[in-house]
Amino acid sequence: MFDLAVFGSLFLTLFVIMDPPGITPIFLALTAGRPGKVQRRMALQAVCVAGGVIAVFGVLGHQILDYLHVSIPALMIAGGLLLLLIALDLLTGKNDEPKQTKDVNVALVPLGMPLLAGPGAIVSVILAVQRADGVSAQVSVWAAILAIHVVLWFVMRHSLLIIRLIKDGGVVLVTRLAGMMLSAIAVQQIINGVTQVIQGA
Repeated sequence: MFDLAVFGSLFLTLFVIMDPPGITPIFLALTAGRPGKVQRRMALQAVCVAGGVIAVFGVLGHQILDYLHVSIPALMIAGGLLLLLIALDLLTGKNDEPKQTKDVNVALVPLGMPLLAGPGAIVSVILAVQRADGVSAQVSVWAAILAIHVVLWFVMRHSLLIIRLIKDGGVVLVTRLAGMMLSAIAVQQIINGVTQVIQGA
């Protein structure tokens, strides 16, 4: 009832795309200055949002995109633009929103989507679900999806320990570095989307 090869293949693919180690500085930058309880809640919210989006697209992905007449490249470009706006805020320090709104936004956007549940992860899951023949393969696919989200939650939750070590000055440095990383990810995502549009033309 379990296909280890299918599980391992999808888990490694999602690990590379969702990048738990790479999400740590971005999570630190976006949650800096909040109480530990709020940070832990935001880590859980982000993972739940990402898991929910991935699950919905895993079950209904093609139907949703076809109904909305949205192509995968368009999804990639839109996600890249959204990430670029967040990255610019991190780089310039212009992220001083009202606290309650900021808490909700960070958990939903950009952490939950499109940073974790981005176009790459969504497409990978849609394809994996389609290719999974039989109960054992389907179980393995969904087990891999669950496993990567557990890893993401574990990494983000324990990254809070880093905040206590690096203090305020370190948080500012991490914020700027996270902005640079996120801007590079965003631009690459836009380039990939545009390239696919050109190739498909």
